[in-house]
Amino acid sequence: MSPADSQAVPDPKSRPTSEMAHLKPVPDPKPAPATGEKPSIAELERDATVLRIQCVRMLAVAKSGHLDSSLSSADIVTALYYRVLRHDPKNPKWPERDRFVLSKGHAAPIQYAALAEHGYFPADDLMGVRQIGSHLQGHPDMTRTPGVEVSTGSLGQGLSMSVGICLALRLDGLDEEAQVFTLMSDGDCQEGESWEGAMSAAHFELPNLTAIVDYNHLQTDGTTEEVMDTKDVRAKFEAFGWDSIEIDGHDMSAIVEALERSRTLDRPAAIVCQTKKGRGVSFMEDRFGFHGKPPSQEQAEDAMKELEETYRRQTKALEGQD
Repeated sequence: MSPADSQAVPDPKSRPTSEMAHLKPVPDPKPAPATGEKPSIAELERDATVLRIQCVRMLAVAKSGHLDSSLSSADIVTALYYRVLRHDPKNPKWPERDRFVLSKGHAAPIQYAALAEHGYFPADDLMGVRQIGSHLQGHPDMTRTPGVEVSTGSLGQGLSMSVGICLALRLDGLDEEAQVFTLMSDGDCQEGESWEGAMSAAHFELPNLTAIVDYNHLQTDGTTEEVMDTKDVRAKFEAFGWDSIEIDGHDMSAIVEALERSRTLDRPAAIVCQTKKGRGVSFMEDRFGFHGKPPSQEQAEDAMKELEETYRRQTKALEGQD
């Protein structure tokens, strides 16, 4: 990030105190280094709570954005950035790095939180999300935000772009080192381009492609089943020739196992994660009506209280105090 970009981000301290009353410092368990011992499942679960806290804070300040969609993806994104992805915050363009494509670009806050926690840019920048002049816009922008591989937002495009990235890696002789992970929504699976991408991935035999579906069953106008029923998504990927499994998208052990397994396969892998929108915040979890709506100050305070209690409980368990 250039000094000019840094100066363009609004200073959260300049906001009226009444708007910031519910915000508290985020707990800071340092992420595991890119090399060395991998974090445990319990540590990853606590890291996911930290990312959820960051999402609540930034969207309470922005007063716009997709909080529930970010929360449903938190466990998946945590497993990727803290344990599975081969990436280097000090060298974001490292050629052999894994690539992460957030096809459900409206969930940008959860990716921003993970990037900030790993040092791609200062955590204070999160308080400028969706503000004019900020490098953290409502959807990921590869031209402005360190660590973002692809600009996304229009649902259905991420998987096809990931196929293109895999083909480019093949041309560069990097396809055996670099895995491409694509996080999709059930809304992505309602778009025809996603299935063109699925067909192409099998046709071009891309074993370094992993598609992860955050299948939370809720969208703006109702349930996925009411708006456009995608039926058995796992079976659809399998029919296109993919290795396809379905897991609990909030079971950290299952997520890590599925992601790490996907690296070992000789064909593209699909991991359909059954999730709940708003996961971690009880009044929002698996409930319709929060899509694209930021929390009010009262809701943010309640959410922070609940998530902070979860963090304390997870920390005690890690320290052997429970």
